[in-house]
Amino acid sequence: MRDGIRTSRLLLRQWRDDDLEPFAALNADPEVMRHFPAPLDRQASDALAARLRTEIEDQEWGVWAVDVVDGPRTGFAGFTGITPIRFETHFTPAVEAGWRLARWAWGSGYATEAARAALRIGFEEVDLDEIVALTTVGNLRSRAVMERLGMTRDPADDFEHPNVPEGHPIRPHVLYRLRREAWLTGG
Repeated sequence: MRDGIRTSRLLLRQWRDDDLEPFAALNADPEVMRHFPAPLDRQASDALAARLRTEIEDQEWGVWAVDVVDGPRTGFAGFTGITPIRFETHFTPAVEAGWRLARWAWGSGYATEAARAALRIGFEEVDLDEIVALTTVGNLRSRAVMERLGMTRDPADDFEHPNVPEGHPIRPHVLYRLRREAWLTGG
């Protein structure tokens, strides 16, 4: 893998052992994890980081650790990237763009900036035809990022997430899509 992907304020890079502690804190934060079934304990957080690291090693793209390198606060902020979806539903197989940032990094445009870099890798280097993003119906912050990225939603694509228990309030999900042609033409 290259040394990382630079944007004006961020570095998307391979995971390091010193990411594990701040990543566990981020994954244990109930507000960060509000749109997930539950916060992650340290063991689950470390396992996720190990899986993400291995995916990048294996395919040279994936979900990267994100460092803020130019901002009021710098250092590890969370993750952003693209990854194959691991469950089956009407729109799979598909590659998903995703992000999760510590609360201190919210509201600064970091998610959009990092996701743009990940989309560029997906469309221009990995040569994907489409990248999707998904979230709970009520996750308005992530939905706003998806819209800023030029992704569009067709309500007919909305779905019940198969990995969330039936009846759980976050089981209903929305799906946003972005085709390579739209990315390359700027919208």
